[in-house]
Amino acid sequence: MIAVDTNILVYAHRTESSFHIQAFDCLRSLAEGRQRWGIPVSCLHEFLSVVTNRKIFNPASGYEQGLAQIDAWLASPHVQLLHSGSQHWRILSELTRKAKPRGGQFHDARIAAICIENSVSVLWSADRDFGRFKALKTVNPLV
Repeated sequence: MIAVDTNILVYAHRTESSFHIQAFDCLRSLAEGRQRWGIPVSCLHEFLSVVTNRKIFNPASGYEQGLAQIDAWLASPHVQLLHSGSQHWRILSELTRKAKPRGGQFHDARIAAICIENSVSVLWSADRDFGRFKALKTVNPLV
């Protein structure tokens, strides 16, 4: 299963992004394809936080626009919303002991743990910080 990180979601949504076309095409291929794919629920929270932030985008996306975008992704017949489960803390502890993240990198560790727990084979992300989590394969589909 492929999982999608927040930055790919943001780039696909925001047309002014220099990566918009590539990210949009990547998500369309997943949404219209037959392969199972997923979005960690924390990435949806972060997506809404970023695209509606007026300090980041002027004009920012409206809340309803952000929700409509998420609803469109979740309408894909093969998408799965990925949550933490009963093994989350064990997996997260192992990841952080090995990678020794600091500050905001714990958010990435949480996403990595959710992906591992949900048997994600690869996380699509443009964030190189995920490379510190050796147990999760990451690929930047935009390059």
